[in-house]
Amino acid sequence: MSTYDTLTLEVSDHIATITIARPPVNAQNNAFREELVSVVDQLGDRADVRAIILTGEGKAFSAGADLSERPTQEPGHYTTHNRRVRASFDCLIECPKPIIAAVNGAAIGAGCVTALCADIIVVSQKAFLQMTEVCVGLAGGVSHVRRHLGESDARMLLLTARRFYGEDLLRMNVASACTAPEDLLDTARAIAADIAKASPSAIGAAKSSFQMTENLSIYEGYRYEQGQTKALSTSEDSIEATAAFAEKRDPVFKG
Repeated sequence: MSTYDTLTLEVSDHIATITIARPPVNAQNNAFREELVSVVDQLGDRADVRAIILTGEGKAFSAGADLSERPTQEPGHYTTHNRRVRASFDCLIECPKPIIAAVNGAAIGAGCVTALCADIIVVSQKAFLQMTEVCVGLAGGVSHVRRHLGESDARMLLLTARRFYGEDLLRMNVASACTAPEDLLDTARAIAADIAKASPSAIGAAKSSFQMTENLSIYEGYRYEQGQTKALSTSEDSIEATAAFAEKRDPVFKG
């Protein structure tokens, strides 16, 4: 296990687990944002990593931004702050490896958006998403919330600052699974293990397709996907998969 100032990292069986570790509530400061970007970028380039789990230490996933580092009105300060915040979200979306958010507890504000930037979301029954910006005279997160919640629920989350708990998130199709707290990480690891068994190049192409086609028409999006499939058809992974099928064995992908 590698320990940083604000998180820990463990890699095993092609699965990386990042744990946010800023007790008591895993609030996000600039040091965390910089470490998260650095670690996710490194994992994206590591051949021994095929899937990433992101979770929180203790009872919270992340209770949001550390207000002790709230930007001032000094010229340029807010602009620089916003760029750092965007980078901490964008690194998750842009990482070529699939990211599973295992939301173990409170995911508030920036913590909520962090979870929503993952590819797959699993939640504990005690976990909840909450956007409290309107209670402190701020606004933000609409774009990320809208990607996962229906229009009415997105507005409910953002305009009321209510908590949406695990079972509600499953019902709303925000989460893929809702588990007992003690089963959360095992559930996330099982999903990650299935991803790790697949062709790394195909998984990377699939994640790229989700990102690139999100705002395209079906016509343009499918053309992009077909281009990905054509490129993959001559890859080592594709050749190995074809050989494994003919030989009635499991494929062995190099990553």
